Amino acid sequence: MPGAQTDAPALERADELIPGRDRAAAPAAGARGLWDRAPLLLAAGLFLAYAMVSIGRYRQMESRSWDLGIFEQAVRAYAHLQVPVADLKGPGANILGDHFSPVTALLAPAYRLFPSPLTLLVAQALLFAVSAIPVTRAATRLLGRGSGLAVGVAYGLSWGVQRAADFDFHEICFAVPLIAFSLEALLRLRWRAALCWALPLVLVKEDLGVTLAAIAVVVAIRCRRTDPKALPCALGVAAFGALATAATLTLVIPAFNSVGAYDYWDKVGDGGGLPVLFDGFWTKVRTLGWLLIPTTGLLALRSPLVLITLPTIGWRFLSADDHYWGTDWHYSAVLMPVLLLAFADAVADARRSERPWLRRYAELLPACAAAAALALTTSLPVATLTEARTYEKSGQVIDVERMLDRIPDGATVEANIGPISRLTSRARVFWVGAARPVVPRYVALDNRSGWAKDPVAYAQQLHPGTRYVHEAEAHGYVLVRRAG
Repeated sequence: MPGAQTDAPALERADELIPGRDRAAAPAAGARGLWDRAPLLLAAGLFLAYAMVSIGRYRQMESRSWDLGIFEQAVRAYAHLQVPVADLKGPGANILGDHFSPVTALLAPAYRLFPSPLTLLVAQALLFAVSAIPVTRAATRLLGRGSGLAVGVAYGLSWGVQRAADFDFHEICFAVPLIAFSLEALLRLRWRAALCWALPLVLVKEDLGVTLAAIAVVVAIRCRRTDPKALPCALGVAAFGALATAATLTLVIPAFNSVGAYDYWDKVGDGGGLPVLFDGFWTKVRTLGWLLIPTTGLLALRSPLVLITLPTIGWRFLSADDHYWGTDWHYSAVLMPVLLLAFADAVADARRSERPWLRRYAELLPACAAAAALALTTSLPVATLTEARTYEKSGQVIDVERMLDRIPDGATVEANIGPISRLTSRARVFWVGAARPVVPRYVALDNRSGWAKDPVAYAQQLHPGTRYVHEAEAHGYVLVRRAG
């Protein structure tokens, strides 16, 4: 693609001449080397923080979802060169018929060597941390060393990434670095590289084809005057992204699904669509506020990169499922690299504004964003690293694990969220109450709230004609076994 590539040294030299950049006049060689390594050092620190947060939650048996178990079942199957069956979604359910995320097969070699849910958690922490490198590098090229590092810190400690690192495991951990590297290339005017980094998004999750299309549209907006020869390629990728999502939803996923359909249409169908946009209106307004104010001071709205957030925000707010509307869970992680790089792009533009107040605002805002991220971290997951219990495994957890060790390897088990992640690496685990074609040998329950008044009777109710007996109990966790 002629003209699409930019001479990086020339660009760096040009950056030194732009007024308003906060580069040191003549940094010593040692200091310059340290600044050059700042993105890597920041990523290393973030990796340790994210990994300790997620491992600490796992060690305390504080999983909040069945997702870690589902993905471990799929990756375990890939690691043994088998069809990616996730029995937690239903006996024999192919995970590709639920969400189209073949990218998780990349974890199979590591899982084969280290067959544990911790492998997935550490890999996720690494992927999130790596994404800070392109964000920090791009911001540094645009704004200078100090402000660029401030943007990197604001990104690494952003609430969206912290929430995702704290949420067991999800396939979007692959999307975050892909988007970050793509937008770094876009901001360097490297159109081909930007599109190539974004193309694998169609293998991460079915909705991300539309995000790929949005990235390609922004590339088209940016290159149409400076490099019109790149425009057809960008528009072609945009069309491919949209078609990939349509084909995945209507053809690929149904082909792997046991009922030949996409299971999530009802979330944007009968109860969703435009009318539901006003349901939970103030929750959605608060989410937008959290996305735009502490992270970017609203300045990101000046950059066309912010358009890339629209597909994700759109499907979330048009959904009838209220879990998607707020700031919890992992749903905002893919938005963070977009928002922070849109922010850096907008700051660079505002520094050249003819309005003095806007130039001053742009000068101060990167440091303010970093300060806001640090302040908010006191109430976010990374703050748990200051608590001693994060590094300890309680006696109660040890007792529960000892109880679950009674289940032999390869046994069939029905379980709810609490025990799942302790079993999926060595047993065939089903969601409690969902294994109708299979009569499990064991039923393991987190019954700390007392919701199952009589766990033995509950297990027999789930499987009429089968007799179960009490096997063990520890701190509200109950294990029952099929008699005979």
